[in-house]
Amino acid sequence: MPGLRVDHYNLRLRDPDDENGFLGDRASHTAFRSLLDTARRDHLSGEDPFGDVPSAELGKQKVDLVLVGGDPDAAHAVHLAVEEYARRLCYVVQVFLAQPQWAGVEKIVLGGGFPEHETGSLALRRAMRLLELSDTGATLHPLRHDPDEAGLLGWALLLPDEARRHQAFLAVDVGGTNLRCGIVEHRLHKDDTGAKARVVESLKWRHADDDPSREDAIARMAAMLNGLAAYAATLGLQMAPFVGIACPGEVEPDGSLSAGAQNLPGDWERPFHLPDALSALLHPIEGRNPQVVMHNDAVVQGLSELRRMRKARRWAVLTIGTGLGNASYTMR
Repeated sequence: MPGLRVDHYNLRLRDPDDENGFLGDRASHTAFRSLLDTARRDHLSGEDPFGDVPSAELGKQKVDLVLVGGDPDAAHAVHLAVEEYARRLCYVVQVFLAQPQWAGVEKIVLGGGFPEHETGSLALRRAMRLLELSDTGATLHPLRHDPDEAGLLGWALLLPDEARRHQAFLAVDVGGTNLRCGIVEHRLHKDDTGAKARVVESLKWRHADDDPSREDAIARMAAMLNGLAAYAATLGLQMAPFVGIACPGEVEPDGSLSAGAQNLPGDWERPFHLPDALSALLHPIEGRNPQVVMHNDAVVQGLSELRRMRKARRWAVLTIGTGLGNASYTMR
């Protein structure tokens, strides 16, 4: 991409306190739910306001509501978890900044599904303050876009030249909990940073509730994309025969995943090849079989913030969801 280089992504640092874990796991949404369980167990007297439901199974809205007039004991537990999570996130960021792959990073975008809810937003605001007090020279910035759309919009900057000559394209964002597909109108002729790109229509499937096999998940993804392509035709959009997939893990040059896909339904790592498996199920677009390309989801989500980050020589992204994704960039 002119003026921008993706330096590194999927930085996997071992947790010094857990030989089987990674440092980033301390700052995932899963980690926050574990901290909430600890706060409920150790700091609540009497009956648990949340009942017997494990924190991992509590709806985000139910957790958020206790912060705005809910049960005082439940609110106390949530605030304890928020404070501890913020400290852990700040520590993880400091360790990342000490790595050569993140040396000189000035701004860090915080994306993923966790920040979009009140509890997550509160935790991130607290982490922003803690990082400011630590005097690292780096600052945290909440994602500007809806996280459901950022993993689709970032593909505008990764489009091959031929696809840019069309109005729109299809994109997929695969997460450990949800799978999203959308029609993206890139509008690069209006802003070459991709800031004007927009999601025309999208579909979301919470696959974690269904526990599908890998084959069922790919079939569902293809059905969603084929349906969106048909809908785009009714809108008169000139669609590129192109599908961009944002996926967790280490993406090899041949498009296979070599690591980091443990939260996806089934075994998605090589020799399995997601682009080929999906391509075989897609309907032609503009009379051609769509080209299917895959990249890391944190890289794609971070690219959606290029315009806002362009004054920083080096910047990065952390995506907080089931796991913790990451990527770093340099403006050239």
